Amino acid sequence: MIKRRATSLIAEMATQFPAVLIVGPRQCGKTTLARTFLTGTYFDLERPSDYAVFAGDAELALSRLPGTLIFDEAQELPSLFSVLRSAIDEDRHRTGRFYLLGSVNPALVKQVSESLAGRVGLVELTPFTFSEVAKKLAGLDEYWLRGGFPDACLEPDPNRRTRWLEQYVQALVQRDLAGYGLKTSPQEMLRFLGMLAHVHGGLLNASELGRSLGVTYHTVGGHLDILEGHYLIRRLPPWHSNLGKRLVKSPKLYVRDCGLLHALLGIRTALDLLRSPRRGASWEGLLVEQAIAGERQKGTDSRFWFYRTQAGAEIDLIVDRGEERIGYEFKCATSTGRADASGLLAGLADGVVTRGLVVYAGSRRYPLTEKIEAVPAAELAMQS
Repeated sequence: MIKRRATSLIAEMATQFPAVLIVGPRQCGKTTLARTFLTGTYFDLERPSDYAVFAGDAELALSRLPGTLIFDEAQELPSLFSVLRSAIDEDRHRTGRFYLLGSVNPALVKQVSESLAGRVGLVELTPFTFSEVAKKLAGLDEYWLRGGFPDACLEPDPNRRTRWLEQYVQALVQRDLAGYGLKTSPQEMLRFLGMLAHVHGGLLNASELGRSLGVTYHTVGGHLDILEGHYLIRRLPPWHSNLGKRLVKSPKLYVRDCGLLHALLGIRTALDLLRSPRRGASWEGLLVEQAIAGERQKGTDSRFWFYRTQAGAEIDLIVDRGEERIGYEFKCATSTGRADASGLLAGLADGVVTRGLVVYAGSRRYPLTEKIEAVPAAELAMQS
C-alpha cells in the first residue's frame, strides 16, 4: 500500500480541530486513504444504506455512534453539517472526532464554511505526487507521461491507461459537471476541455475561448469556475505590485494532472510526448503542480503566482511564503545556464523574488549566481 504524504498533515489537523475536511478530485485516493490510514467508523454517503443512517434523524444516529466517524462523499448530505456543529459544540475540546471527505470543492467547502467555521481543518489530497510513487516507476519521465491518478499512474499499458483517463473524463462530465447548471451538452464540455489542453501553460483568454466555443466569455468563466472547483484545472494568478512596470494581468491556465492533459492531447507513449509541440508546456505544468503540492503538504499558507512583464521578463512560478519569495523557472532540457535565469535575474532586481531556482531535466545541482541555483527536476519532485 502506498502511504500518502498528506496523512501527516491530516494527523496534525486532527490534533487541533474537532473535524478534518479532506477534499480532492474523484479517484485521487481519498477512499483508500480513509479505509487504510484513518481509524473510525466509515460511511459512504453515496451508498443508499449508509445515506439512510443519517438522512432520517442524523442527531439520533450521531448520539448512538460515539466514536470517530468518517463520512465519504460528505457533500451528498448537506443537512449533516449543522448536526455535526451541534455535536462538536457539546464537547468543543474533543479533537479528531469527524473526518469529512468530498470531491466537489465549491459545494462542500461552502457548506462546511457556513456550518463548521472554526471547527474544521482543511486538507487537499491530490493524485499521487512523484515522491509517493517514485519507487514503483522508472523515473520522473515515466510519472510525467502517466500522471498521478492511481489507476492511470500504476497502469503500464498505454492503451489501458488512456482508456481509463478518457472514461474518467466522460463520467465526470456526464455525472458531476452536469449537475452544476451547465447550459452546454457533455459533448461541448468535452470539446471545451480539449481546447483548454491546447492552451495549457498559456495566458487565459476567455473571450477567445468563448468565440471558439460560440458562447460569451462570462459563460467561459462559469465553466472554468466549475472545472477548477473539481480540481481539473488551475488558474495561476499574475504577480501584482507597484513596480512601475506594465505587468500581464491575465492568469495562466493549467490542466492539473499531466496524465489527463496527455489523454486530452492524444499523447499515449513517451515517443508521442517527445514529438509533441506541447511538450514544454506539459513539463512546466508538471513541475508547477509538484512544487505547489510540496508546499501544501507541509501545511503552509504559501501563495502562488507567476510574473510576466509586457517587455517579456517572466518567472514561471513564485512561491510566496511571506518572509521569502522563491522564483522558479522550468526548463525542459538536460542542461541549463545563466541565460535561462534572465527572468529570475529581472525578478531579483525588481524585488519580486528573494532567490531563484532554474529547474531542469539534468542530474546536477549547482549555483548559477549568488542567489540562483540550477536544480534537477527529480530533486524538486521528490520534495512534493
